[in-house]
Amino acid sequence: MAGPVCGLMLSDMGADVIKVERLPQGDGTRGFIPPNIGGESAAFMMLNRGKRSVALDLRSEEGVVIVRRLLQEADVVIENFRVGTMEKIGLGWSGLSELNPKLVYCQITGFGRTGPMSQQGGFDLIAQGYSGLMSVTGEAERREPVKVGTPVTDVTAGILAAYGVVSALFERERTGEGRLVDTSLFEAGITQTYWQSAIALASGISPGPLGSAHPLAAPYQAFRTADGWINIGASNDPTWHGLTRALGMPGLTTDQRFKDNAGRMKHLDQLAEVLGSNLVTETTETWLERLAREGVPAGPIASIGEMLENPQTIARAMVVETEHPTAGRVRSLGNAVKMWGRGTGSTKETTASTIPKVQSVPAPMLGEHTCAVLLDAGYTEEEVGRLLGAGVLVSSDPRKVL
Repeated sequence: MAGPVCGLMLSDMGADVIKVERLPQGDGTRGFIPPNIGGESAAFMMLNRGKRSVALDLRSEEGVVIVRRLLQEADVVIENFRVGTMEKIGLGWSGLSELNPKLVYCQITGFGRTGPMSQQGGFDLIAQGYSGLMSVTGEAERREPVKVGTPVTDVTAGILAAYGVVSALFERERTGEGRLVDTSLFEAGITQTYWQSAIALASGISPGPLGSAHPLAAPYQAFRTADGWINIGASNDPTWHGLTRALGMPGLTTDQRFKDNAGRMKHLDQLAEVLGSNLVTETTETWLERLAREGVPAGPIASIGEMLENPQTIARAMVVETEHPTAGRVRSLGNAVKMWGRGTGSTKETTASTIPKVQSVPAPMLGEHTCAVLLDAGYTEEEVGRLLGAGVLVSSDPRKVL
């Protein structure tokens, strides 16, 4: 998943991303069904919007030759295999950098290309365990381990890779040379532990899970209300005082247990019990209104469906639509980074219709762009036709060369 996320980030920023898919099935997420839309994998279409697909046989010598020819003029190559896989098929960094010295080669692995664990494969669940994330996720140490609900190391590794690629391209403007960008799921998980690692490095004690609570500030967690749950982030003295006023409990500010953050953290269980017994008496909406008047950060715990329909989500164009050739209308997540030009982006004038748009190109069919890409790379129609006939290539484009 990390490689496709990286490509999606770059595509949304305007890059022409060509997805090379191995025959016969192509990208593994094409088989992630259910759910599906018109028979097409919803997971695949989410991660591959805006890309072009070339389908070829990487087990064949001719297939590898085609990829090398494409990379002669490419700016970036992204790969998400186990360390050594690309070298075995003749597409490793050392060889490709000689072929194209300006190439930025991005490698995303389970644990990085160096170190004692470099040869191990990587999966999000395994990386979450190794990185310490699962030791601080969940309700209490006596409960079973819990992973973060989303594939956080996969997604974060993809974002870090995109950041590395863009940085390498920026450096290439000065040096004229490409770079090997190397990141991993393991390191992506580690980057999520800044607060917890700060505690461990300073005290020598590894923090454990706190549920929704913060390891360094309180109150900063979820509380039950009369009709659901609410998140409250009163993480400093001004917001703490505002919370006590909203709850009608100003006396808590002089309670010796809770007068400062150190005390509130020391007596966190007691604090949560005192606050919780009051918060459960009113609805989430009632508390949100009272807390807003006091300037206390707070919010509901939305479902994914509620998040997708949130007016702020829509206003920020975080759900985009494309028209797929077989699946029809497909909605997917938009780009979280907006790029404004000079004189644009006024907070008064900004609406969903004025936000800079991502490419409204649907995820590709398997081999949809095989012929077009090869023709652009200098292959003749006769050469493409021969490769199609030999099974080295597959094209789903009805206009394919024969």
